[in-house]
Formats: sequence, C-alpha cells, structure tokens
Amino acid sequence: MEAPPVSVMPVTGGSINMMEYLLQGSVLDQALESLLHRLRGLCDNMEPETFTDHELVYLLKGQQGNPFILRARHSLSHLAAPWHLRYLGQPEVGDKSRHALVRNCLDVSASHSLPDVLNEMGFRMDHEFVANGHVFRRGALKVVVSKLSRVLVPGNTENTERLSLSYLVELSVLAPAGQDTVSEDMRSFAEQLKPLVHLEKIDPSKQRH
Repeated sequence: MEAPPVSVMPVTGGSINMMEYLLQGSVLDQALESLLHRLRGLCDNMEPETFTDHELVYLLKGQQGNPFILRARHSLSHLAAPWHLRYLGQPEVGDKSRHALVRNCLDVSASHSLPDVLNEMGFRMDHEFVANGHVFRRGALKVVVSKLSRVLVPGNTENTERLSLSYLVELSVLAPAGQDTVSEDMRSFAEQLKPLVHLEKIDPSKQRH
C-alpha cells in the first residue's frame, strides 16, 4: 500500500519522550517562493535549513486492533548521519479547545542496521517515500515545507515520483505534556501565513497511514 505520511518532519537529534503539537496545510508549487519569502521575514533563520530524507514506514500487526507503526528515517544528503526511529502516538482529540493536534512523540537515534533490526523483530515495511524541502524556526516553533515523492522501486531512492503538485507545510512544537498554551502561539503564527497557506488541525480519522 502506498500512502502519504502522517508527518514528514526532517531528521533531528533527540531521544526524549515529548508531545508534538501540529498544524498542517499545503501550498501549490507556483506559490512556493511567495511562502518562503514570507517565512524568511517571520522566522529566526532568514535562510532555511534544507533536507532530503528517505523514510520507511513499518507495521507490526497484532491479533486485534490497529497495527503498531514505527518510522525509520535517514538523510540522503548526509549519508554518515545516524538513522532515526520515530514513534507517533494516537492524537488526543478530546479537547476541542486546543488549536493544534496533539500526540505523543518519541524520536531516537539508531545505527544503519535499523531496517534489519526491525525486520528481525517482525515488523514489515508498508511504504517508503522521499521528502525534501526547507526548515524554518522561530523560537520553539518549527515550520517544514516539503515535497513528497513515492519510491517506485523498493530501496531505490533515485527512482521516485512526486505525489502531488503541491508542498506539504507543517507547523509544529515539541513540548512536555500539559503545555497547551503553545497551541495558541501556533494559531497566531499560522494567521500570519494567510492567505498563502491555511494551516489547520487535521482530523486524523480522515488521514490514511
């Protein structure tokens, strides 16, 4: 099964269990430069970080319930960098007063043998994709603008096909549990990006893994 990812945050360091606050949207290819120009004016880094990452999504199916999902990601532009293993928990949807989607997030560094280890544990790769784009930061806020491409031949990141004629835009904050005030900061920042992009609290029930 081939499907776009739930999140395409680029590889970053860290091994702490945190909550991820997330807003998502998209912008057409022809509007990309206008959005990047706006972000340069709003964010701390006028010139964004760039990334090209390869992500593999693994499933472990149990006897009942939803499968357990892990995401293995590595950089294609920095091949010596470690792999990263990411777990994203189920979104907390009960509190409708929150302006952002909230879910548990665990990100740990791993060796290059990570795919083999996951296979030995019984995980099976469901789909893989390449994400490349830009990262902006403003304090604790992170904005990722990325183009997603499906991998046509398993393991061959040179043979890809773009998923759409738009860029995925994600605004996120990693914070300890209970720091719900950050969602208000995110809402205020998202307002400054309109009408170039409308960042929303995406209903997870309408997304495919």
